[in-house]
Amino acid sequence: MKIFLVFSAFAVALFAGCAKNSTGSFQGYIEGEYVYVAAPLGGALANLAVSRGDSAKAGQMLFELERQSEAAALAQAGKNLTQAQAQLDDLTKGRRPTEIASLEAQRERAQANLKLAAAELARREKLGGSNVISKEELDQARAQNDASKAQVNQLAADLATARLGGRDDAIRAAQAAVESQNAAVARAKWSFDQKQQSAPAGALVHDTLYRAGEFVAAGNPVVVLLPPANLKVRFFVPQEKLAAIKIGGTVCVKPDGAAKTFSATVNYISTQAEYTPPVIFSRETRANLVFMIEAKFSPADAAELRPGQPVDVDLK
Repeated sequence: MKIFLVFSAFAVALFAGCAKNSTGSFQGYIEGEYVYVAAPLGGALANLAVSRGDSAKAGQMLFELERQSEAAALAQAGKNLTQAQAQLDDLTKGRRPTEIASLEAQRERAQANLKLAAAELARREKLGGSNVISKEELDQARAQNDASKAQVNQLAADLATARLGGRDDAIRAAQAAVESQNAAVARAKWSFDQKQQSAPAGALVHDTLYRAGEFVAAGNPVVVLLPPANLKVRFFVPQEKLAAIKIGGTVCVKPDGAAKTFSATVNYISTQAEYTPPVIFSRETRANLVFMIEAKFSPADAAELRPGQPVDVDLK
């Protein structure tokens, strides 16, 4: 029977949790770390999509600044990129099919002329042996044959060059121009996108600092958010109680007038004492040493708390 009573008492103490204070109680307050959402570029506020007190979801649009200029710059950059890409394509694919066909026709005609000149040279060489034609006529036939050969070779080289496209240096320059225009498009798109800002995480809209139509300077916040994860309790403990507190430990927090007690996890212990005399002369002066402690709530508990609330903190 006694063993049963001992285990019953232990179970009650275990499940009491925040209801039992065995180490000490300290005064503190709820602190919020606000997120100030701003655009890196200035402009008139065209659309304020949230109001103070709203709950914003992650990715939800908060506000939009006028961005006609950025839209025009993005369109211009896109057209410049199209032009640079077309010039690169023109250099890499060689001449047009009709130009290639014209060069092929010229080569065929030159080959036909070469065939005729070769036949004429052969006839005159036979006649030259029997002294029927003069030496000048034979030389003229040989020159015509050589000219026809040269013309065929020239057109063959022109046709090969036409199929190659632009020179390597010209192609590299065109590729660099395309890369430059791609960067210009990315820069213009970034500027366009920055004129519209969205919530980085689910949060309460704590405040809005501008109205639609007002001019917002670059970097000035327009919407102030308070994510639940940024809500914490801050309290101070004397140095003799510091050893009882560890990172990851749990404290019990009770706001003034609240019937519910909340649990929070210690995530920060100050490395420096506050309200400390310049020199510690005695044990009495050491009692003035206090250290700041911060603890965070679960998202569900944080939704029920507000910054500035005074609280009592019990160490478990």
